[in-house]
Amino acid sequence: MEKNTVDQAHKVSRSACLIIALAAGVIGLTGLYLLGRAYLGGRNKMVIDFIRNPEQHPDYEVEALTRCGDAPFLLPSRGFVGYLWDDSFKPFHQHQGIDLFAGTEAGKTPVYAPYDGFLTREDGWRSSLIIRIPRDPLDPSRQIWLYMTHLADAQGNSFIDSAFPPGTYEKPVFAGDLLGFQGDYSGDPARPVGVHLHFSIVKDDGAGNYLNELDIANTLDPSPYFGFELNAKVLGKSEIPKCKQ
Repeated sequence: MEKNTVDQAHKVSRSACLIIALAAGVIGLTGLYLLGRAYLGGRNKMVIDFIRNPEQHPDYEVEALTRCGDAPFLLPSRGFVGYLWDDSFKPFHQHQGIDLFAGTEAGKTPVYAPYDGFLTREDGWRSSLIIRIPRDPLDPSRQIWLYMTHLADAQGNSFIDSAFPPGTYEKPVFAGDLLGFQGDYSGDPARPVGVHLHFSIVKDDGAGNYLNELDIANTLDPSPYFGFELNAKVLGKSEIPKCKQ
């Protein structure tokens, strides 16, 4: 999943540039301005502001290992939930999870297991982990998976805890266990992402395997699992996710 995610991100980026270039010829400068404004405004601005000056925005941050009311999941890391589920921070893209931005250097902000389950780190995964939850706490009839990525530096040096080397399968973990640290790995050392944790809830295929996380249809809205409003179609572009308690 990790390599496919990185490769797909590069393809989307290149496609987006081509589409914008074509759009300039079709809709003119005014239309292009409005298209750019749609994706450079809203949460993009908040995220950039936080990354540049996190000390000026302490009210943006949530604390790791806290729980909102009776929500089943602990927050897996500290930081600003900058991008939400079903967000569109670049053209023709639906974000499959949430992004928690640390506001620190890579390798400094811990990432924890939000719930009990069985952890897998596929061979070749430098920055990613996935945890199988046999019984979804909100729907015990189904199995779900918790996917976490960007736990490596820009060069791909892993920040995942040594207890989970590549090739780890079905290792029991418990809510609050240390998994590693937030990083900025993108697959291209020349273009690191901002230091953050990407987290998504992935559906099972019905045969005990996780589906492709790149498709938002294969993921679930994390809002009820954390007790925060984390759905971009519900929360305003300039609103900060808060506990709904």
